[in-house]
Amino acid sequence: MAGKDYLHDVQECEKKPLWQRIGWLLVIWTASVASLGVFAWLIRLFMTAAGMKTH
Repeated sequence: MAGKDYLHDVQECEKKPLWQRIGWLLVIWTASVASLGVFAWLIRLFMTAAGMKTH
């Protein structure tokens, strides 16, 4: 049964310390914000190279 395996996985995750779970959350959030920043920088770089400037 898939439901039993899922419940077991959830219980295993809950055994980890809170600081470790929050740490993973912060790592994933930081990585997503950084990747979004790089993507926005690349778009701006390409737009500037194409002659689109804000001033």
